[in-house]
Amino acid sequence: MTRQVFCRKYQKDMDGLDFAPFPGPKGQEFFATVSKQAWQEWLQHQTTLINEKRLNVFEADAKKFLEEQREKFFSNDESIEKAEGWKAQDQSTQ
Repeated sequence: MTRQVFCRKYQKDMDGLDFAPFPGPKGQEFFATVSKQAWQEWLQHQTTLINEKRLNVFEADAKKFLEEQREKFFSNDESIEKAEGWKAQDQSTQ
């Protein structure tokens, strides 16, 4: 049986991560409050940001930017950075 967490992104019980995504208190926080699905979606979005903005993840400014974007992503903040040319899907056509 998989571990369940109340996912802070989707606001419902979902399958949890198998292990903390990184060490320390912040990693434990994500382990306790983020679903596998939301984490995978974040990794895809993070990769897009790194590629689109040509970020060097070893630079402090890039790390800070990605940390801010990660918090916005999991909090469903509308001001999150999107890929160039990204357009929200029109919900009225579905």
